[in-house]
Amino acid sequence: DFLPLKCDACAEVFCKDHIRYDDHRCSSAYKKNVQVPVCPLCNAPIPVQKGEIPDVVVGAHMDKDCKYNPAQQKQRIFTNKCLKPGCKRKEMMKVLCEQCGGNFCIKHRHPLDHDCKGRSHPSSKAGYAAMMRASHNAFQSPGAIGVPSNGNLQHNR
Repeated sequence: DFLPLKCDACAEVFCKDHIRYDDHRCSSAYKKNVQVPVCPLCNAPIPVQKGEIPDVVVGAHMDKDCKYNPAQQKQRIFTNKCLKPGCKRKEMMKVLCEQCGGNFCIKHRHPLDHDCKGRSHPSSKAGYAAMMRASHNAFQSPGAIGVPSNGNLQHNR
């Protein structure tokens, strides 16, 4: 327990009970025991000279040199307005349509949701093909509900 330990500041040898800077009143502790206070407003490190009280130095920084901008805290992050007529929603990130390149909200991001005029088909080729297959299969399936020319609904089984 009483192995000799060398102080990293003054290079003198001490036991475990006196190795701390305060315990042996180290004259070189200021070289190693350095704590830099940080401004609570702007998060900038504040240099403190030997003998100065950190609270006083940080207070002086806050009064004179602090770059804290309260308006910066209230910056709006939802700045991307939806281009769909009548929609007033804004998104944090741009949501661009693949067809027309317009910026829309999440609700109107798909070409069918904002009456896209970008291409002849209101969706991608794969999407258009899937819609055509789905509509074709709906009328061909044995359980489909059909509407005959007389307007009466019937169920095919």
